[in-house]
Amino acid sequence: MTAIIVATAMWLLAASLLILRRGRSERNITYAALTIAVAMTLNTDPVYRPLDRLAGGGNLVTLVADVALMIGVFFLGRGVMKASERQPKTVRLALGRVALVTAILGAAVAFSLIDLGGTTTSFMLELGDQPAAAVYSMIQFVYYGIVLSAMAVLAARQFRNSEGVQKLPPASLFIGSLLGVGLSVVVIAMDIAHVFDELVLMAEIAVTYEPLRLLAFLFLCVGFAGQPAARSLQARSRERRTRKLVDDLRPIWAEATKARPGISQNQQVAIPADEPDIVLHRQVVEIRDAMIDTRVNFAVSEPERELIERAELHLVGAGPAGSLAAALPTTTRNRKMGR
Repeated sequence: MTAIIVATAMWLLAASLLILRRGRSERNITYAALTIAVAMTLNTDPVYRPLDRLAGGGNLVTLVADVALMIGVFFLGRGVMKASERQPKTVRLALGRVALVTAILGAAVAFSLIDLGGTTTSFMLELGDQPAAAVYSMIQFVYYGIVLSAMAVLAARQFRNSEGVQKLPPASLFIGSLLGVGLSVVVIAMDIAHVFDELVLMAEIAVTYEPLRLLAFLFLCVGFAGQPAARSLQARSRERRTRKLVDDLRPIWAEATKARPGISQNQQVAIPADEPDIVLHRQVVEIRDAMIDTRVNFAVSEPERELIERAELHLVGAGPAGSLAAALPTTTRNRKMGR
């Protein structure tokens, strides 16, 4: 049942990412969600049994599903790394292709040494007493533990550098990564106990397996789905504040351009009304130009000055590097443009 819940959650995450992240060039997270969804689906009994029979009944679908899951976790790590800056070398190595290829090759070799038997949906329960099967499982979960540890480091850094609602996704990713590391430790401990025939100990450790697995996937899903959702909410909130500032500055702007006509009065220069950031920037620039031009008679009250400063701070806080340069009020940059 847990496998079905996790598979369903991953398909829902993949669908939401395809919608929320459409048009974005960075697609590692979307690839991760799709790959992990496929892996989880292959691990559900109704899908696994017929596919493995078609493959010859040697549990080869287990290898396919596990490799897909490793690739999905690789994409997860890459997605988090792409969103971070100045990653430590150890993190880059953990999330790199060499680590992935090494883990896949190691798992494939170990899998080839297992006495597989016929199709079974309880692969490690039935075959986990074989050293090769234990090694096969441990290779995977050592890799997951390494990748998730690196993700936890990056998520913690993102959390420190975020503000407001943007803190929630990295917080969820951090918790999910730690739970995933805990899950990896639990599975490795179960593998060791099983191969040494400590079945009672294995059963005691196994109590934590399903809760950790479910919670890890839940927090990771919320974290990854939450990133584009949080950005979308923040962008809408910022646009509302921008439009409000544009409306508030309009009377001052009208007086400023009346005293000192600016580019906005040039009929050949179009200012897109549907882009409030550009309009607000133009308002601030032309108001500031009128304020510092000693040839014209234009002055603002203290409340109006505070409003202008709030608009400037709002523009500078836009985030993208380009908007920071564009948001700067009248400077030598304007003069170099022939102003």
